[in-house]
Amino acid sequence: MNTLERTLVEKAGYAHGWENVRESKAERVVMYSARHKAEAHVTPTESAMIWQVTFPKGPQTTELARSLPEQHTGGDTFKATDEASLGRLLRRAAELAMSLPNQAAEHYASEIAKIDANPPSTTEVLALVKQRRGQDLFRAALMDYWGGACAVTGIAIPELLRASHAKPWAKCEADQERLNVFNGFLLCAHLDALFDQGLMTFDDQGTPIYSAKLDTETRPKLSLSPGLKLRWITAQHTPFLSWHRQHVFCP
Repeated sequence: MNTLERTLVEKAGYAHGWENVRESKAERVVMYSARHKAEAHVTPTESAMIWQVTFPKGPQTTELARSLPEQHTGGDTFKATDEASLGRLLRRAAELAMSLPNQAAEHYASEIAKIDANPPSTTEVLALVKQRRGQDLFRAALMDYWGGACAVTGIAIPELLRASHAKPWAKCEADQERLNVFNGFLLCAHLDALFDQGLMTFDDQGTPIYSAKLDTETRPKLSLSPGLKLRWITAQHTPFLSWHRQHVFCP
């Protein structure tokens, strides 16, 4: 890579979640961020302005490959054929790195240490402050993981989206479980209400299951069409969904 090409790569990294450059040479550019633990290695190919990209320090290759299958060339390698595709790849990799596997829980532990160092006046207020901070971090992790769009509809208007726990905050045994990005879904407000109240759940394939309380006349009014489905689902989601079906869902 010549100087101009390296500058372009570094600029794309800075704009899409990789604000620091560890190495910038003709043979590769290595970028990282203070916001997550991953690294991006961008190397040139025989064709000008086409790059091979690997992420030796996360995020999970399977998650990234599912998001951008057209750029996955096998193993842990991805290809960017222009500046726009490089930006998409780096942005999605950064989103996943900031949410997986347990970034929210790690950030929460750091935040709680600061709160405990200067706690509010009562234990009740302290508990509320901690819970609100945890819920904010959980929402941020889900926003990153789902690319800022509803897990079912794909609607990408933040004001309409809610962070829905499958296993509720109060029922979780530890913060690692409460803040696990797989213990919930980013849902539009009406779907969040249905999921939270046990009027809707999902099977292990991501297909909605509706409570008998939602009759055939009500479902269309809520835009619950037969084709609705989670945009994707992983094995890590299924234990939490199983818990939701057993303990929250109202058949």
